[in-house]
Amino acid sequence: MTQVWNGDKVMAVTKVQVGPCTVVQVKDEKKDGYKAVQIGYLTKKEKNIKKPQIGHFKGLDNFRYLKEFRVNEESSLKRGDKFGVDSFEAGEKIEVTGVSKGKGFQGVVKRHGFAGQIKTHGTKDQVRMPGSIGATGPAHVFKGMRMGGRMGGDQVTFKNGEIVDIDLENSLLYVKGGVPGARNSLVLIKAQGDLKLLEDIQTKPEEEKPEMKEPLEKTEEAEEKKTEDNKEEKKTEEKKEEKKEEKKEEKETDKK
Repeated sequence: MTQVWNGDKVMAVTKVQVGPCTVVQVKDEKKDGYKAVQIGYLTKKEKNIKKPQIGHFKGLDNFRYLKEFRVNEESSLKRGDKFGVDSFEAGEKIEVTGVSKGKGFQGVVKRHGFAGQIKTHGTKDQVRMPGSIGATGPAHVFKGMRMGGRMGGDQVTFKNGEIVDIDLENSLLYVKGGVPGARNSLVLIKAQGDLKLLEDIQTKPEEEKPEMKEPLEKTEEAEEKKTEDNKEEKKTEEKKEEKKEEKKEEKETDKK
């Protein structure tokens, strides 16, 4: 996380690297039984990938992560299409899904927010204890009782997030607040709107620049220089031919 100035206020944001993501496979109901799009992100060495995966990635990079997304209608995406941070806009609302940090075995105070016991009037070694976990009549603990246990490592969705700023050069999104997950963990960002493919962005027609016409004076001067240069070239060629003829005549006289 870092800080960004928003006017006179400091805003806490999280830097998230986005893409470029590549479409690896497009599934349909005829072959696979359902409609989905498989996307690859980040790459790794070929020696760390099994042979079936290398065949699956034929013609593309060796991706580290693969993720499928269900599609209701036929997708216009094709194998090899790429998209990245250009699909997002500053000020847009997003949903971020990730796996939260694992915190191991924790007690009820940290895991469920229990207040604990009082610290006076004879309380000893019971300050952070859960207390009674059930009545004596049923003689068992009810299902769903909040107790100590493993905390973290769960899928969490952060809704109503906001994109504060976008860094197109480094493919970074500045998301307001915190994002679930540790550093270098995989995160899914969901927003409304259509994807913008990188090929479409790169192949936009460039603005035609108006042709700069030179003034007539410059063009006339250039033509005069060309004619003078041609005359000088002709003169040099004539001199070379004259020298050759003189050499031939000298050789003939020497032979006689």
